Amino acid sequence: MTTEELKKRTKKFSIEIIKFTETLPTNRAANIICNQILRSATSIGANYRAACRARSRADFISKITIVEEEADETLFWLELLVESGIARSYDKINNLIHEADQLVAIFVSSGKTAKSNNPKSTLRNPKLTSQNQK
Repeated sequence: MTTEELKKRTKKFSIEIIKFTETLPTNRAANIICNQILRSATSIGANYRAACRARSRADFISKITIVEEEADETLFWLELLVESGIARSYDKINNLIHEADQLVAIFVSSGKTAKSNNPKSTLRNPKLTSQNQK
């Protein structure tokens, strides 16, 4: 998946979350969770765009970690909506949960790849450290 495709995918996900939250009931718990999920879900795309404009590998790693955290937080809020019984549209929320889960996996993988390509990260790799000591 290209950078541009992932930018579009994260934006589409944000829009789907916005539309979904508009269908939820308006009570205290739902309002609080909606505010949280709107912040975290829309942050995924915004922070991914920032990561794409990173000035260094370390900057990219830092920013992509934030994207990963926001995607995982969004997944948490979606699960909470289901488990609390607030969300009634199970097909829609299950699709959102699936997409959030895929986004988490993509960004975890991206972060791991970036870290493995970082020369400084080899110091934390026990196999490489033990080989260097021989």
